[in-house]
Parts: sequence; structure tokens; C-alpha cells
Amino acid sequence: MALTQKTVLIVYAHQSLGSFNEAVRDEATKELSKQGYRVIVSDLYAMNFKASATKSDIIGDLKNSELFQYGEETMHAWREGCLSEDIMAEQRKVKEAELIIFQFPLYWFSVPAIMKGWMDRVLTQGFAFSLEKMYNNGIFKDKKAMLSFTTGAIESMFRPDGINGDINVTLWPLQNGTLHFCGFQVLAPQIFWSPAHCPAEVRTAMLKQWRERLKGLLAEKCLTFAPCEWFGLSFEKGFLLQPEVKEEQKSNAYGITTGHHLGKLLPPDNQTKRECRCCWTVCGWMDGLWSRR
Repeated sequence: MALTQKTVLIVYAHQSLGSFNEAVRDEATKELSKQGYRVIVSDLYAMNFKASATKSDIIGDLKNSELFQYGEETMHAWREGCLSEDIMAEQRKVKEAELIIFQFPLYWFSVPAIMKGWMDRVLTQGFAFSLEKMYNNGIFKDKKAMLSFTTGAIESMFRPDGINGDINVTLWPLQNGTLHFCGFQVLAPQIFWSPAHCPAEVRTAMLKQWRERLKGLLAEKCLTFAPCEWFGLSFEKGFLLQPEVKEEQKSNAYGITTGHHLGKLLPPDNQTKRECRCCWTVCGWMDGLWSRR
């Protein structure tokens, strides 16, 4: 019996042909296809994907026409098969994909509006998450996701002592609050620092390093997050860290994660490099692919 071909979805957001983001996307498409993956690209600008979440995302009657609540209505519409076709088409791609790569230029410390709209509209309640199924118990816990993006700023500007602040803090809402919240196992991000201000040979080296990483991408260990089991998972308990876990963490010099810092020092590179549990250190790609700080 033939094995089912595995699928990678690239959600791509850049307006221009010939951009560095396009080159990064194309390298991923070529390399992953060479490995036998079926690669689907959602080119959001080319698709003219609608960014705003509105009533038009629901086909037919609303559950509560007097007070429109987008989350409730789209959850109901998803259950009834009454979401707009553009949303349902993207949800079918997500269901098929083993890995989703979000490829974009960093805008205002986040994703472009059109990609944010994709997240708002496609990752509907019920389809992508519920109060019972979130984080490491989430709906997409058997899938992987990662951010791959370019910056306008140079790397030093995003260090803890740089003018923009720690890139790990910047990435926490996207990687924990969106991807991990939906259950995805989150791979370390691929960051292309300031390609617009680099010589051509540096951009070529960046693409070469990306190709090398892609060869073993799906075998990589993922970023670590605080598991749901560490929290009191009810409104009565406030979804707060369990007292016994707090006690266990007292002697640690660092917080648990970038977001769960417990008033301590942030664990270094918590959102940019995987943690090596064998020696409790932070590991990254060597040979220039990821630099140790």
C-alpha cells in the first residue's frame, strides 16, 4: 500500500515579484518538493485575501442577529459548514498540512495585516481551538508550524540591550499566543536579518543556509512552552500556575518562558532557539546559521 504524500503549507505575504521573501519561499518550495513533500502556497496578496473579519464570513442566517459576535458566529458557522468559501478553502489546506510555514516581512513587530487577517479568519474557534483543546493539548498538536521572516533592522537592534528590545519578547504573542495556542509544535523561527541592507553575497549565503536547514527541518526539536498541566484549568482556579509548580520553580534563576517569567530573568533565547534537555542549555544551528550570543 502506497504511503500518503505529506503536505507542507506556506502562507506567504509579500506584494512584490522578485522580493527576497519570494526567493526564500521558492527555496522552501524546491527543497521540500525534492524531499517528496507536496507543497501548497497560499500567496495572500495574489489571492487578494480579505483581511477584515466581518459578517460576510458567514453564509446564511446568524445565530444572534441582534448582537454580532464574530468568534461565536464563526464557530457556529464552521460547525454548520456555513463559512465563506475562501475561509473553508484555507481550512482544508491547514487540515492537510503536516507543517505550516508563515513567510513574511516583519511589519511593526508583527505580521502584515493580510496575514493577521488570515489568522483571524481561518483559525476559527472549533476548527483551530477550544477552551478544552488549547496549547499542548490543542487541536493541531500533531502538526508543526514556524515563522520565517525578514527584518528591516539589523540583528543587534533586536537584542535585549538593543534599541528595539529582545526579539524573543516580540515573537511571544505570535508563537505562543497564536501558533502554540492552537496546539502547533512550534519550530524555531528562521530570521533573515536586514536583507535589504546586505550585499548580494550575504543574501546568497542566507538562502544557502536556509536550504541547508530545510534538509532536516521536520526532524528538528521544537521550542518549549509551559504545559497546560502546570496550570489550574478552570475559571475557579483562574488558569493560574499550580502552587506546587511555583514552589518547584523558586530556586531557578530564570523564569519558565518568555511570557511566564515569574518576575525573574527571561530564559535566554526562549523563542528563537530550541532547548536541549540533555544538558539544559540552549542550542542553535552552528556554522553561521544561528549565532550563539
